[in-house]
Amino acid sequence: MTDSPEPTVAPFDPRTLPRAVARYLTAQDDRAARARLADLFTADARVIDEGVAHDGRTAIDAWLRTAATAYSYTTAFTGQRQDDAAGERWSVEATLRGDFPGGVARVAFRFRVHDGLIVKLHIG
Repeated sequence: MTDSPEPTVAPFDPRTLPRAVARYLTAQDDRAARARLADLFTADARVIDEGVAHDGRTAIDAWLRTAATAYSYTTAFTGQRQDDAAGERWSVEATLRGDFPGGVARVAFRFRVHDGLIVKLHIG
């Protein structure tokens, strides 16, 4: 048995990401903008953040508004990769620094998009 190589991680470049993904990510450090991003998600989308699922656009809108105000932080995106040939699955790596417990977190944003909207986002 041979190990498959890890997919190549490229430098972060929002111009090469699906528009909804790029718009979501570039709003990370702007609380007001982030709270208005529910339209980037499908009506039945799912977001998983800190192990908690938020299902549907209404729940995601509430999560965006709450998560946008819980802590102050900055986001440094460190890489990205396309996880499938169709361009529907993307991973973006980032380092968050802020006033949350621990002060620094390395996270991956894993997106699935379809027809220009985010179907699923897993942050972990």
